[in-house]
Amino acid sequence: MPYPDHEALSSANNLLISEELSYDITNLQTEFDCLLNSLTDEQRMVFDEIITAVDGNTGGVFFVYGYGGTGKTFLWKTLSASIRSKGEIVLNVASSGIASLLLTGGRTAHSRFLIPINLNEDSLCHIKPGGDVAHLLKETKLIIWDEAPMVHKHAFEALDRTMKDIFSSGTSINEEIPFGGKVIVFGGDFRQILPVIPNGSRQEIVNASLSSSYLWRKCKLLKLTKNMRLTVGSQTSDTEQTKNFAHWLLDLGEGKVGDTNDGDACIEIPDDLLIKDSSDPIKIVQEINDRLLSMFPGEEREYLSSDSILQTEHINDPLQERLYSPDVLNGLKISGLPNHRLVLKVGVPVMLLRNIDQRSGLCNGTRLQILSLHKRVIEAKIISGGNIGTRAFIPRISLIPSDRRIPFKFQRRQFPLSVCFAMTINKSQGQSLSRIGLFLKDPVFTHGQLYVALSRVKSRDGVKVLILDEDGRVTNKTTNVVYKEVFRDL
Repeated sequence: MPYPDHEALSSANNLLISEELSYDITNLQTEFDCLLNSLTDEQRMVFDEIITAVDGNTGGVFFVYGYGGTGKTFLWKTLSASIRSKGEIVLNVASSGIASLLLTGGRTAHSRFLIPINLNEDSLCHIKPGGDVAHLLKETKLIIWDEAPMVHKHAFEALDRTMKDIFSSGTSINEEIPFGGKVIVFGGDFRQILPVIPNGSRQEIVNASLSSSYLWRKCKLLKLTKNMRLTVGSQTSDTEQTKNFAHWLLDLGEGKVGDTNDGDACIEIPDDLLIKDSSDPIKIVQEINDRLLSMFPGEEREYLSSDSILQTEHINDPLQERLYSPDVLNGLKISGLPNHRLVLKVGVPVMLLRNIDQRSGLCNGTRLQILSLHKRVIEAKIISGGNIGTRAFIPRISLIPSDRRIPFKFQRRQFPLSVCFAMTINKSQGQSLSRIGLFLKDPVFTHGQLYVALSRVKSRDGVKVLILDEDGRVTNKTTNVVYKEVFRDL
């Protein structure tokens, strides 16, 4: 009796592949027919080009460029339904957890492809050539990566090198074709915030973007320009106002508003968007949250973290032990890490700081409202994304910061939450909100921040801006930062 083929056996027992093939083909075919008929001529041209590459099985790298409202997510859904309705695999990933929730079966790119947190120009993904993820990639027909511009180019290059290794066979042509011959579609808007480089210069930030990668030369650029977000059947005056607001936002994002923009420019915010009086200005996001929490009715509950140096860090010097004592660790406040002291009340809005269960909508950036507070678990309901109303139980988890500036490794065991009456502009990217209040005590400092902040809503009526000058007085002028060189090849 012959032995079964090893690779076929591995694939059959691969839970990742089984999960991606578990969709109802009949329902998907009906959904696809409906989606396809709803595509605009512009979307249909993009769809046809990508599907032709998939059917040709010859590989291809595409970048679908379009601002919010041009129908990128609708296009992703149509492409996914087309491939899945044939019983084939498409992987939907996004650069942020919030963006991944908009995609059916979506995951963050880092979790799906096991991309290292700390990247360099030689990085590889942690994918074993014969492992389940490698088999999944071999069976995949199309990869869709949304919100690509916000990720460092080294992440794309690491995936490219890894996939070439997985699909190469010594003399295979796949060693030269990008991503090992798989079709991959990137999407996003270069007007938004570029990769975050701590203390990075303009040149370093631009150089870290996808458009500066060797892969960009191999990308075919496909553009979506028609705004699909305008409300059908609304009053003509409302539609015209929305159009004007959308055009103003695009000009802002491209550095065409205000003075000549060579990196940064002083602009005036229209009067109807301004808050013109502030007798009691607040300093920072943390202070806004603390003040509103103190005003919120109900009894406070305090949660203190347990912080410790990782056991892999062999610190035997008494001086080192004093330097890294629990009190020192407790005092560290690091981006993306909950504080040592977390104070909450029932009813308070919070933001999740880690991916816990993406399929249930629990990912980094998800906003929730506290329902009950217990010693070992916090009950909350989701108030953002596609899982609004879903109840969840948030446990304490051990979190290890990845910040390279910390000269030692430690872990903090705490609920991965922060109070979220207010959030930073960077944290808002990927969020869709009905109303925002933008507080600019200090001006924005990097490309795309002002555009991202003002474009979280689709209606001009949903935005109010408070700007303070250097003396703390209310003004209508602020800085807009745009690095125009990122648009050079678009």
